[in-house]
Amino acid sequence: MLNKYRIKNSNIDIEPHEVFLDKLAHSKEEELGLSEKKFEVPLKEKISYVLFGIFFVLAVLLFSRVFYFQIFQGKQLLTVAENNKGSVNIIVPTRGIIYDKNMKKLVLNSPAYDLVCDRAKFAFSSSQITSEIKEISGIVGLKPIDVFSKIQNVDSSEVLIADNLSHDQLLNLEAKINNFQGCNIRQNTARDYVYGSTLSQVLGYTARINKDEYSNSEGYSINDYIGKTGLEKYYEAYLRGKTGQAKSASSSKNRTEAVLEPKAGDNLVLNIDADLQKHLYDALEKNIQKMGGKKGAAVAMNPRTGAVLALVSYPSYDDNLFSGGITQVNYSKIVNDPSQPLFNRAIAAKYPTGSTIKPLEASAALQEKLISPTKLIDDPGYILVHSQYDPNVVYTYGGVKPHGLVDMRKAIAVSSNIYFYTIGGGYGDQKGLGPARIKQYLSLFGWNQKTGIDLPGEFSGFIPDPAWKKATKGQSWFDGDTYNLSIGQSDLQTTPLQVASAYCAIANGGTLYKPQVVNKIISGDSKETVQQFSPQIIRSNFIDAKNLQIVREGMRDGVTETYGLSRSLSSLPVTSAAKTGTAEIGIANQYNVWSSVFAPYESPEIVLVVTAENVNGLGAVTLPVAHDVLEWYFSKDKK
Repeated sequence: MLNKYRIKNSNIDIEPHEVFLDKLAHSKEEELGLSEKKFEVPLKEKISYVLFGIFFVLAVLLFSRVFYFQIFQGKQLLTVAENNKGSVNIIVPTRGIIYDKNMKKLVLNSPAYDLVCDRAKFAFSSSQITSEIKEISGIVGLKPIDVFSKIQNVDSSEVLIADNLSHDQLLNLEAKINNFQGCNIRQNTARDYVYGSTLSQVLGYTARINKDEYSNSEGYSINDYIGKTGLEKYYEAYLRGKTGQAKSASSSKNRTEAVLEPKAGDNLVLNIDADLQKHLYDALEKNIQKMGGKKGAAVAMNPRTGAVLALVSYPSYDDNLFSGGITQVNYSKIVNDPSQPLFNRAIAAKYPTGSTIKPLEASAALQEKLISPTKLIDDPGYILVHSQYDPNVVYTYGGVKPHGLVDMRKAIAVSSNIYFYTIGGGYGDQKGLGPARIKQYLSLFGWNQKTGIDLPGEFSGFIPDPAWKKATKGQSWFDGDTYNLSIGQSDLQTTPLQVASAYCAIANGGTLYKPQVVNKIISGDSKETVQQFSPQIIRSNFIDAKNLQIVREGMRDGVTETYGLSRSLSSLPVTSAAKTGTAEIGIANQYNVWSSVFAPYESPEIVLVVTAENVNGLGAVTLPVAHDVLEWYFSKDKK
């Protein structure tokens, strides 16, 4: 900048200070009336020292002041600076509602309020609890040291001081919130689950986001709620909505705010009938307790579409306990319950099916043309099988009781073990399917893969085979393994949902549908359809329709004939077809029991599968459940 004052010629450079001094000298000479002009007046040495001293003192004072601000008042000044800079606060959107198929609200929203503070706005040392913290503590009913610890120990800049504020706490905070720099009252959504434990395994619950969820999600604060289980988790992206923002910038003179409005979450409309769900849950609970059991599950589906009409896991839990923040006592009680109420047995339990396997096995034998449906096989109540390694060793495989000569239809109706040993593993002159083909067809019915239901935590199922046994147990596969698999024992594992899905394929003539809980998603604001879920076919035509018709007739005989094991269903207001099952579980006089029913027989609208664990003896448990539920279901429209 000083270059413009520089005078240059070919020989001399005159610096600006020389021009300045020359002007002073010239003015002095004029003042004294001197005729002789001097070019410059040299500065006295004393003046130089004085000027240097002044500059030195000023530098020391400046450095001292900067040191004081940085070291002793740094945190306080940072807080002031942050306050002047402003902040961005998240506005939590209204979470989507969940309806049943008849538009009954299953989940409601109620406002909840939290006190959230910015950690950086608190200027204090580790040995000092400020009056601000003490005042906040008094309002929210906490000890100052506890609030202090929250602020000190939190990993994020945002501190949740208190949640679910009471009405009085909220009023007191609103009156004084401007005194607490960096603190704000944030509205959250508390979920009210109308049906409680009846639907908790389906709906799930929301809770505070954890560190892993926070790091893998966008648009959340560290203190937000997120879906943890069930539909709340599976459809989180829809139910959550889009967060808004309140941006503030402040200074000593003014304060401005800009708001980005939140978008409400979308609503779910389910295929589930809430009344059917409750009736099924209550009936299952009553009958399980009556027979000394503690666990069970049930699934109802529409065989024409795969829509899930009800899905019950017993025992269950009250998801309302989680919606407002569960206490440690209640949480410990739930997780330490040996009945595992948090476990969704309908989609994740690993059950042997017992005789429930038999209609699927009959379909496979007919499809492979191994046997005529009218061929009679003698059922004396047992078969004798010689060891393939030592003919002198004879194994006996028994049934519940002798049934005499049975064809396929009667074998299904009376659940003849001997008949299905024969077509499964072969016996006498009758060839059997063998383990490879049994596994092939069970897989086609979906027993070796996840169904794809729109709920988290589904088990894929398991079908044993010789290669698995060799690799896992180091043992060869024997004929006895095939016989056990033929009647749903062995190491077979499947879920009630997989059984219901397979029976839908039998009921509808050979189409395996993906089970679907949600029918459609509608906008939270306009109620317009965001997404409609059409029936999704997994596979079809893997069993000929005529073969499935024979199987259905056998299941129908189980209801109508005097020898049928499901004849108690004959009193229903509609026609039905059914198959029962009993599986040994390795505990004396305890079994897992099944009932699988579809109705009406001529044009099925519902498939209902019920199972109970560890039931004492062979008493009826699941069949009365099916009877009570179906009687109510087909009579409710007439009442």
